Amino acid sequence: MATNLLVCIVDDDDAVRSATESLVRSLGWPTRVFASGEEFLHAADIDDVACLISDVRMTGMSGIEMHERLLDRGCAPPTIFVTAFPTPALEAKILANGALAFLAKPVDATVIAHYLARVCGKA
Repeated sequence: MATNLLVCIVDDDDAVRSATESLVRSLGWPTRVFASGEEFLHAADIDDVACLISDVRMTGMSGIEMHERLLDRGCAPPTIFVTAFPTPALEAKILANGALAFLAKPVDATVIAHYLARVCGKA
């Protein structure tokens, strides 16, 4: 069970980032948002993150590259990837790297709620 319930959201699209933050907050979770993978890696205290929600395709570092760096550090939080361009091969790669979920945009709020509940042991 997660002891800290902070959800970090990483997406380079301002509107998507804001909408995801609003959704997660409406579900009762505290959030921090980041406009890039680089920003998250430089600013976040990974120990405080219960769950990471990240876009796959972003300007600069992709969500996959960010997640691989977290794995290399040994500190990847449970991660939900979202993408507007889902493919079976991409899903297989992401899930093989230990991601919590791979979701196609637009993401259903109940699906996000389900995975966040799993993070804190409520599902």
